[in-house]
Amino acid sequence: MPLGQRATHRRATLAAALLPVVLAGCAGFTPQPGPGPEPGGRYVTLTRPITAIGDTQEHESTGYPLHDNDSAVDAYVEVAQRPPEQPLFGRRMMEWALQAHRDEPWLHLGDVMDLSCRSEAQRMTRIFRATGRAGAILPGNHDGLMFGIYRYDIFSVLRDPGARKWHAACRRGAAAEDAQHRTEVEALSKRDFIALYLAEYASVRQLMPALEVPPRAGDYRVSWRHPDPEFFVSAIEANLVEGTGYADSFIAQRLKLPRAPGATRDVIVIGLDTNQSGPLVSTFDTLRGYSPGSMGHVHPEQIGAISHWVVQAARRGDIVVFAGHHNWQSLGLPTRIRLRELMDNLDHPLVYLSAHTHRGFWAMHRALGGRPLLELNVSSLSDWPIAWRRISFGYDEQANRLLVRAELMPQGRSPHASDADLLAAWQKEVCETSGFPTDYLRSLDSAAVARQRASRGSLIDWLWEEVADCESCELERYRHAQAYQDQMLTTLQQLRLHLGPDAAELRSLKLPPWCRQQSDFDCINGLLAEQPTNIAEHRALFRRKAQMVDLLGSQLDDIEEQRAKAYMTCRAVLATKIDFDATPDDRNANRSEANRRAEQFFRVEASVGID
Repeated sequence: MPLGQRATHRRATLAAALLPVVLAGCAGFTPQPGPGPEPGGRYVTLTRPITAIGDTQEHESTGYPLHDNDSAVDAYVEVAQRPPEQPLFGRRMMEWALQAHRDEPWLHLGDVMDLSCRSEAQRMTRIFRATGRAGAILPGNHDGLMFGIYRYDIFSVLRDPGARKWHAACRRGAAAEDAQHRTEVEALSKRDFIALYLAEYASVRQLMPALEVPPRAGDYRVSWRHPDPEFFVSAIEANLVEGTGYADSFIAQRLKLPRAPGATRDVIVIGLDTNQSGPLVSTFDTLRGYSPGSMGHVHPEQIGAISHWVVQAARRGDIVVFAGHHNWQSLGLPTRIRLRELMDNLDHPLVYLSAHTHRGFWAMHRALGGRPLLELNVSSLSDWPIAWRRISFGYDEQANRLLVRAELMPQGRSPHASDADLLAAWQKEVCETSGFPTDYLRSLDSAAVARQRASRGSLIDWLWEEVADCESCELERYRHAQAYQDQMLTTLQQLRLHLGPDAAELRSLKLPPWCRQQSDFDCINGLLAEQPTNIAEHRALFRRKAQMVDLLGSQLDDIEEQRAKAYMTCRAVLATKIDFDATPDDRNANRSEANRRAEQFFRVEASVGID
């Protein structure tokens, strides 16, 4: 086939592959059936609250510029590129949530990372460690899959041996001579993610005795039980798979919720790994118009590994709650059938906790089983509505009815009834604590969001770049990536000016030699003023900008002053809400306030019975 015909064929093939996804994004929204009005009951509180969060999606923004750096990607999928405040300050929102109730165990319902880079994991690990208390993470589709949608099956290996593009996207701020960050191990596969997670657990011997650090390579099986049956993470079943089958790896966790005074039963949460995306599953999902990570799967070997937990709980009379990253309707049909069969071992009402949608809802599912299944889906800490839940359980023995209490956080003066209430609670907690007028910070973030959205490239150019191998296409991607780095540098300059003595950590920075002993302000202004004329100059300038963003951004995690942390959290929240408000309702992944209200987002408790 001649070269021109091959290019046309590739474009047609790509368009055919993307069409189902684009059409899916245009589909109308139908609210899920939700729980009815609360009938009331004689509930005995079974557990103390736990902090439940999800979808933090920490993002590495300074690696080799792929489509995530190209703002044109937002013309395809909104919030694929978030406001610059998000990669700089977004993790502070998770920190704020985890530090709000320091005596509670926490549960992260998945998508800790975004690209699944080692740098993303390192930044988030610091925050998890700082809680100083027990917690658990359920893997999400962004925790071990590139961009949350790709896995390297046999076809990917042929196109990109060694996943070079993935590693390059994760080389934060890496100049040509940077041996530390230009390695071939900067990306984290699903196996890597689970191994790192278990290693973190194992490093705290006083909390997790006898848990071993997994080997760096090879297949590895874990079956561990905590000697203290009351400890939050009471058991782990995991299987780490080496090679191209890494996405079949899984980690399942048995969580013992803290018992409330006067409780009549224990409550066990079985934390599933719904992200078993094997090669056949990935291919099948793609043919149906889904990215491999958008659908959740729990394979039979995981069901077999955890079934004894369910049987044991049934014998003891414990309440078993299931949890996973993917919402119930995003689980593949075989997975839902397997889980329903497992749930049939229980004689109490059924509850499922989830994340993944970024919108949050309550739903009542009745298909595939004789009993209703109540689902609570928590919203994200990366896209609006920015919130988390404090979850506890109550039980009416006579009515055999289970009550889920799920306070929507941060807390306001009264229960939230609108997005305005939720935003006001964030502003009260973080913006006022920062000491800066909220309207002033909002004006800065409004300008940043407007500049970012105005610099978007063309979707046609983005698609052409996917199928064409040309220098001009790469040049356009670098132009867009430069614009995003410029926004982050400008935001960092504002932070430097505003925090002053509250950010002493930034004053001791050793700047790169190419700054020529200038101050960080002057060096950044020089970068912003440069006008590259060819692809080589664009590449070199992008690397220097990325290096400066990484250098300054890496110091932000060392800042412990409360006003400074509140300032960063406030700016991340405001920018996220501004970007959400600027997005048309038909492009916001069904996250409009009206859609969320239709699925009872603002509700804080619901119950479920046997029928």
